[in-house]
Amino acid sequence: MPRVQQWASEFSVQLRELTVKYSGSLLLQKKLKDVESIVKIVELNGNHLVREYADEIERMLGSKMKSVKRLAESAEDSDLYHEYNATLEFDYYNSMLVNTMDEDGNYIELGGEFPLEENEHFNNLPVNTQQSDIQVPTNVYNKDPNILNSIYNTEALNDVFISNFQKDPTLTWQYFGSSYGFFRIYPGIKWTPDSNGVVAFDCRNRNWYIQAATSPKDIIIMVDISGSMKGLKMTIAKHTINTILDTLGENDFVNVIAYTDYVRYVEPCFRGTLVQADLDNREHFKLLVEELHVKGEAKIKNAMKESFKILNEARVNGQGSMCNQAIMLITDGAMEDFESVFEEFNWPERRVRVFTYLIGREMTFAQNTKWIACNNKGYYTHISTLADVQENVMEYLHVLSRPMVINHDHDIIWTEAYMDSVLPNTNELFNTKAQSLLLMTSVAMPVFSRKKETLSHGILLGVVGTDIPLMEVMKLAPRYMVSLRAPPPHPHTVV
Repeated sequence: MPRVQQWASEFSVQLRELTVKYSGSLLLQKKLKDVESIVKIVELNGNHLVREYADEIERMLGSKMKSVKRLAESAEDSDLYHEYNATLEFDYYNSMLVNTMDEDGNYIELGGEFPLEENEHFNNLPVNTQQSDIQVPTNVYNKDPNILNSIYNTEALNDVFISNFQKDPTLTWQYFGSSYGFFRIYPGIKWTPDSNGVVAFDCRNRNWYIQAATSPKDIIIMVDISGSMKGLKMTIAKHTINTILDTLGENDFVNVIAYTDYVRYVEPCFRGTLVQADLDNREHFKLLVEELHVKGEAKIKNAMKESFKILNEARVNGQGSMCNQAIMLITDGAMEDFESVFEEFNWPERRVRVFTYLIGREMTFAQNTKWIACNNKGYYTHISTLADVQENVMEYLHVLSRPMVINHDHDIIWTEAYMDSVLPNTNELFNTKAQSLLLMTSVAMPVFSRKKETLSHGILLGVVGTDIPLMEVMKLAPRYMVSLRAPPPHPHTVV
C-alpha cells in the first residue's frame, strides 16, 4: 500500500508540473495581477443563474409554440370556409420542378420562376423567404383533386410563415405536412431527388407528424409466414412491416410475431413483452424480418391469443404506452375459425383495435380479413403491389387520430433531440456533409377539420411544425458565468 501511495504522490507532482508548463496558468496569473486594480469581483448565486437561464429558454420555446399555434389556426380557418371542388385547376410551385424549363425555353407545368438566394440563416442554402413551395412524394399524384384542394387551402399559410419569421427571426424551417402526403415548406427551396429521380421523403413518416397526429400506442405486428405467402407476397409483407415500424417513435411500444402452425417471436429475447419502439429496436426488428422464410400451414388462433395476452398484461401492469393498443395482421387471408378469440379477449369493450392487411392479388379471403377489422374498430386494407404499401399503411394513423380530432385535443408535441439533415434525404443541397447535420428538436401541432358536416368523422388535415436547432438553446446559456462543475450551495465569486 505505501508503494501505491508513493506512485500516486509522484504522479500528482508530475501532472501538476505538466499542467503548469503547458496551460499557461502562470502567465494568466501575471496578467490578472497587472489588471487587478480595475477588475471587479462580483458574487453570483448559482441557483439564480440557472433560473434566469430557464426563463430565457421558456421564453424562446414559448415563442416557437405561438408561431406553430398561429399556423394551425390559419390552416383550420382556411379549410372551414373552403368548399371542395373536384374539378379545381390550380398551379402551385412544386419544389422539385421550380425553375425548370422545357426544350423551348418555357417553364414546365408547376415549375414557374421561383427566385432563390443563398441565406446564411438557412445553412447557406438557396431559399425564397417570400414564398413557400410544395414537395410531393413520387408515389403521390401531384394533381390529385384532394391534393389540389388542400394545397389551395394552405396558400393562406404563406402570410403566416412570413409574419412568424418577422416576429421571431430565430425561426428556422416552418412547414405543413398534409394527411394527403404533400409537404409545404417555408422558406421555399429547390428539392433535389435521388440519383433515380425519385423523391421518397414522405412527411407522414416523420416523427413530428406521427407524434402530433396520434397518441402513444402499443402495437403487435402479426405476420403470416405460411407456405402460401411465398414469393412476391412475402416481399410485400416484409415491406409492410418495415413501413409500420417507420411510423413508430420513442413514445410507442412494439413486438413482431410470425406465425404458421406455431407462434414464433422474430426476436426470442422479447418473448411475451413489448419493447420501446426507439430507432435501435426498430432497426433490429427490420434485420430479423428480412430473414423470415415461409413454410407450413397458417393457424391464426394461437398467434392472435398471444398478441392479446401481451397487450392485456401491459395494460393491467401499467406498462407500455398506457394509451392506444392495436394488432396489425398481415396475411394472404387463409385462416381457420377466429371469432372465439375476439369473444374471449376483446369483446364487448374492443379495447384493442385490429388492422388487417390482405397481401396479394387474390380476393378469395377478403371478406374474412375485412370482417376482423370492422368488428374490432380497425381498418381493412388490400395490398397487391409494393407501390400500394406506403399509402395503405398510413390509413391506420388516420383511424388512431380520430378520437383526438373529435375531441379537438390540440396537443403541442416536442420530439426528442435528433441528428438530421435540415431537409431530409436531400444532402445534395448542402455544400458539405457537416453543414447538413444538426442536432435539433421539432415542435408540432395537429390541424383538424372544423366543418360541422365532418366533425363526427374526425378528419385530420395534417400537422404544422417548426424545427429548433439545439444550438439556439445553447446560445442562451451565459457561458462565461456558468461553471461546468456542480455549483456550491452558497454564492460563489467569479472574476
